[in-house]
Amino acid sequence: MKIVKIRLTQVDQVREFVELTSNCNYDVDLVSDRYTVDAKSLLGIYSLDLSNPLQVVIYGDDSEEYEKALEKYKI
Repeated sequence: MKIVKIRLTQVDQVREFVELTSNCNYDVDLVSDRYTVDAKSLLGIYSLDLSNPLQVVIYGDDSEEYEKALEKYKI
């Protein structure tokens, strides 16, 4: 399990993040405070408080490529 801190501030960023994450063959969650949602769920992400930083929890061992793609969202 790996954790990456990101910030999604624009609608386009959220849509792009979901498209990127949907291509993963492993589970990915987004955590905001005490709420956890499936990072592949657009509706789930919009239920979070996007004004705060988010934690991406990656449940895959071969996630290096995905982590590189997350660089533009990292804080």
